[in-house]
Amino acid sequence: MTVWTPTDDGYADLSSHDTFEAGAPHNTFKRLRDEDPVSWTDYADGDNYWSITRHADMMEMNRNTRVFSSARGIRMEDQSYEEYLARRTFQETDAPEHMQTRIKVAKAFSKPVIAKFDAEIGVLCDEILEEALSVDSFDATKTIARELPMRMLGRILGLPEKDLPWLVEKGDALIANTDPEFTDHVLDKMETDAFRMMPFNSPAGAELFLYAKDLMKEKEAAGDTEGVLHMILQPDKDGNTISEEEFRNFFCLLVAAGNDTTRYSIAAGMQAMCHQPELLAQMQTGDIWSTAPDEIIRWATPALYFRRTAMQDYEAHGKKIRAGDKVLFWWSSGNRDERAFDAPMRVNLMRENNRHVSFGQGGPHVCLGMWLARLEVRVLFQKLAKRLSAIEADGEHQFLRSNFVGGIKSLPVRIKRA
Repeated sequence: MTVWTPTDDGYADLSSHDTFEAGAPHNTFKRLRDEDPVSWTDYADGDNYWSITRHADMMEMNRNTRVFSSARGIRMEDQSYEEYLARRTFQETDAPEHMQTRIKVAKAFSKPVIAKFDAEIGVLCDEILEEALSVDSFDATKTIARELPMRMLGRILGLPEKDLPWLVEKGDALIANTDPEFTDHVLDKMETDAFRMMPFNSPAGAELFLYAKDLMKEKEAAGDTEGVLHMILQPDKDGNTISEEEFRNFFCLLVAAGNDTTRYSIAAGMQAMCHQPELLAQMQTGDIWSTAPDEIIRWATPALYFRRTAMQDYEAHGKKIRAGDKVLFWWSSGNRDERAFDAPMRVNLMRENNRHVSFGQGGPHVCLGMWLARLEVRVLFQKLAKRLSAIEADGEHQFLRSNFVGGIKSLPVRIKRA
């Protein structure tokens, strides 16, 4: 039994958010990997771009930061240089600027520091599952997958518990700004120029910034100088501090990315459990926890692509990428590449040497929160498996309308408790 079978005809429009409402178009990605792995892609709403679809190519190119720059934006949509400067986070910078910002907060997200949250995440999972599994049928994305990263982010950033649902709502409006279920300002369906200087071209960016300003004032007044938000405000070794604009964008990034990626990994893992019943048994009896989290995250691929911009000419597979061209690394395709993964359309919790690209591996922009994501996924599924004797789909799941964030926004399930 397959977990999920793509329905696209092999020629899907990768530029269209509507395409991804049926899930990632893996038939199209397979055709491109086989026939045209460096393909020139038409984009009606802006400059055309190159699609890189093979795992090995994107790993090699992502390492080559001299040619492929992040400092022109990481999304398909075009923006002016003025807009880029106003919206950018450290994700959209190159060395040495990227590392100067990253190093300020890297310790807080390091493997040893994150490992200390193991017990706390376990307590949160127990609370979430106790409530969610009190009924036999529910939406697993909303009642389980959404809850854990939201509550954990609050603890890491030192945010009031009462504010978390609002913050996640605003984070959704930012990063899922092409889905009308999450925002009134749908990026490709209405005029959003009034917010063109805000993160993700969204009014939610302004609301989150005002919240962050007030929060930091309250922390300062209370003498609270601990945590990630305080770290990012400290001067670097040369005495430079980030601007108010940069702090706003960093806070918005943490709220959005810190929730969505783990949420949609958990949702994808639970959807896989519904269609591959052996996964539950493996979680209950097998020694699979050193490999399972990465396989679930590979399967989910919450960030479907990241964009780079060519800074000089580059040739691959007989195609000449020219300086100034947009280049999209389709992580979603790389994670289903048969050249890199055996039976990639099935979840194999015992998959060894899992070189998935969900965290943007192969370059300096590897995901800052990868250790936290792995830990949350591992602990959640360990706790979940102990409480279930069966789980199955209880209706059709729904994907986000987005070609940037890949996620199951609604996952009706029916369970039997152990």
